[in-house]
Amino acid sequence: MIGLRDIAVVLGEFRLEMSLDLPKGARLAVVGASGSGKSTLLNAVAGFVAADAGRIEIDGRDVTGTAVAERPVSILFQDGNLFPHLSVFDNVALGLRPDLRQSPGDRAAVDTALAQVGLDGFGPRRPGSLSGGQEARTALARMLLRDRPVALMDEPFASLDPALRAEMAGLVQDLCEARGMTLMMVTHDLRGLETLATHVLLLAEGRAAAFGPAEALRADPPAALLPWL
Repeated sequence: MIGLRDIAVVLGEFRLEMSLDLPKGARLAVVGASGSGKSTLLNAVAGFVAADAGRIEIDGRDVTGTAVAERPVSILFQDGNLFPHLSVFDNVALGLRPDLRQSPGDRAAVDTALAQVGLDGFGPRRPGSLSGGQEARTALARMLLRDRPVALMDEPFASLDPALRAEMAGLVQDLCEARGMTLMMVTHDLRGLETLATHVLLLAEGRAAAFGPAEALRADPPAALLPWL
């Protein structure tokens, strides 16, 4: 599903070099120290930064030079990017139409997305009245509404307490499995993600220090991965 073919991304003095294959339906957790290239990797797959060399493939299609809006990906950032002046319903509806001109079918799709993340009836509320978990669910509903085969998440649950983080991880896992989505998620550690992550990538100074199925890496972890387990 996601193939990185000898890509290189150069940002000032930093250089990311990567090759990997992530199968359809896999859920990859990307870990590493600050500055190791985690967000740069996600931004390259999304198209926010250009690859200076190599090729990025999604579902067998070369998207290396493709614009962000034309890539088959949905993106969820750490802060959720909710607009405080819009209702929960309209924040989610932005995933369909930035101008918020909604057809009856659009409105039904928003209601369905909210129900899928446990926010049925929350549509009229504003983000300021939500808990941290409810804000995360709202952002997740908007991402789901885009109905793309690849989901990219950049530490989306970092601000949540451990119990809520585990709850959201379970919700993401259920939704990925139900929709057959492939997930690439940057995280600061792997605790609470034992069932969510099927694969793990450890980055160090812009290169893969470890990559493989999560179960195998947990059973026999390289020393460099231990701080994130």
